Amino acid sequence: MKKEVVSTSKTPAVPGAPYSPAIKMGQLMFVAGQIPDDYVADIKTQTRQTLEKIRALVGAAGATMDNVVKTTVFLTDLGDYDHMNEVYREFFRESPPARACVQVAGLVRGIKVEIEAIALIP
Repeated sequence: MKKEVVSTSKTPAVPGAPYSPAIKMGQLMFVAGQIPDDYVADIKTQTRQTLEKIRALVGAAGATMDNVVKTTVFLTDLGDYDHMNEVYREFFRESPPARACVQVAGLVRGIKVEIEAIALIP
């Protein structure tokens, strides 16, 4: 099976970076932790921007958010959990993926949320 790098204009592969935005192998796609573009926005905006990036990557592989089977959400403040969930529900209405959500001490550039995902590509 061949490993294929997936990227989009919203989530470009960064030359020299030691990671890829997403990797597709067969029917599985592993989306690296995605972060928002607006580092000072509220948690709802940051969550929406992050999930839009995941949607773009999954779409580039020929799938939809319905194909996402697992996510991990990293929050710097579990007090943001309900607000994050409000936006998260907009992206996963039917049969949401399995998910872990953890509080971390900090995230790159002072952001509030990072989300990674695994999808099954049809």
